[in-house]
Amino acid sequence: MNNLRLIYREEIAPALFDELSLENVMQVPKIEKIVVNIGVGDALDNPKALDDAVRDLTIITGQHPVITKAKKSIANFKLREGRAIGTKVTLRGDHMWAFLDRLVNVALPRVRDFRGISPDSFDGRGNYTLGLDEQLIFPEINYDEVNTVRGMEITIVTSADNDDQARALLSKIGMPFRKG
Repeated sequence: MNNLRLIYREEIAPALFDELSLENVMQVPKIEKIVVNIGVGDALDNPKALDDAVRDLTIITGQHPVITKAKKSIANFKLREGRAIGTKVTLRGDHMWAFLDRLVNVALPRVRDFRGISPDSFDGRGNYTLGLDEQLIFPEINYDEVNTVRGMEITIVTSADNDDQARALLSKIGMPFRKG
C-alpha cells in the first residue's frame, strides 16, 4: 500500500473528521480521482507532437493515455470536429496515490521560483485544478528526449461538499498552497 494512502487513512481522515466536526465517518472528504490532461494545439500541423505527448504522459503517470478529440469545429483555429487535439489519463487507486505523492513531494518543489500553488483554483464543488508549465519537473522525464516543452493540467476530484473542505483535505495531504 502506498505511503500517502496509509497516512491519509491513519492520520489525515481522523483529523479532518474532528476539524470539520462531521457526524459520520463517511462524510470525511477523500480524493476520488486525478485527471492529467495535455492539450496539443500543434497536433493539427504536426501529428508527431501528439505521439510525444502520449509518451510523456505514459512515463509520468504509468498508465496509457486516451486521445481526446475536438467536439466542435472552429474555423478560426482551423479545427474540425473529430480531430485529435490532446491526451488525458484518469488515475484511481494506487496509481493515483503514487502520482499525488510524487507531485507534492518531488515535482512541485522542482518548479523554478516556486512560491506555492494558488489557493483559488477550486471549482465550487470541491475539485482543484492545477496548471503546470512544463513536463520537465517530473524526474522520470529525460530532458534530452524532449522535443517540445508542454504544459499540463492536473484536476484533483474530491468527495468534499465545498471548497473549504477540499482545501483542508489537500492542505493536510501536503499541497503547498500560497499564503496570502
